[in-house]
Amino acid sequence: MTVAQPDVAGRGGAPRAPMTRLLRSELRWVLYRPRTQVALGLLALVPVLIGVGIVLADSPGGGLLTQVAGNGLVLPVAALSISLALLLPLTVTMAAADALAGESSHGTLRGLLLAPVSRGRLLAVKAVGVLAVAVAAVAAVAAVGVLTGIVLVGGADGMLTLSGSELGPGSGLLRVALAAAWTVGQLAAIGAVALAVSSATDHPLVVLAVTLGGVIVFGVLSALPALEWMQPLLLTTGWRAIVDVLRDPLPFGELLSSSYRAGCYLLIGLALALARITTREA
Repeated sequence: MTVAQPDVAGRGGAPRAPMTRLLRSELRWVLYRPRTQVALGLLALVPVLIGVGIVLADSPGGGLLTQVAGNGLVLPVAALSISLALLLPLTVTMAAADALAGESSHGTLRGLLLAPVSRGRLLAVKAVGVLAVAVAAVAAVAAVGVLTGIVLVGGADGMLTLSGSELGPGSGLLRVALAAAWTVGQLAAIGAVALAVSSATDHPLVVLAVTLGGVIVFGVLSALPALEWMQPLLLTTGWRAIVDVLRDPLPFGELLSSSYRAGCYLLIGLALALARITTREA
């Protein structure tokens, strides 16, 4: 009878922890952290406040908010668009800052680097934790937005698009799901960049300042006509594409190009984080 040999990390023959156990531990630590739950609660209030404001206001305002009046399934898309400007990036950046820089500031990163777990696997676990926060944040805004829109604003029969056509409830929910998935992709790119910064510093506030400062600067640069040549390189340039899910027929051009751009930032951020963490002294 053959006896199965334990998996080892190759570091002194120490047994290597299963990836699933590492992921469960990381997700439990990230999602049950009080600051994460507070951030998710505040994000869930965004569509509620928008819905209440539209119901109480004599005029729903301008732009995308005008389309929300009597059209509840547009509310989650509007809430995601508004939250993407700052609140959603802030939530994801906080998670990335705590993932590495926070561990380092508390002295626990040294133990993780010395543990019988490869540094690549460690970074992968931390990246999954940041992605989980992004998914939870977007899901909170989208789910509460759908419920608030149907209950307060109305429009359970479907979605009235910006093109004037009407979609059924199922098609309307698919458009909301598409907007949510696209938003997660943009936040994943921000999280990867924040992880790269987090791997290079011991101070979480530095990660917040650099990442959010970069998002704000990108937003300013993308709004300047004189710097139009630079806009294809800026992550925030395509963030207006979320409104395209409300058009009929659905234009995929800007959605795909912004997703491709986010994918490039994602790969670059993870590559820089991996290069830094593999060469970092314990």
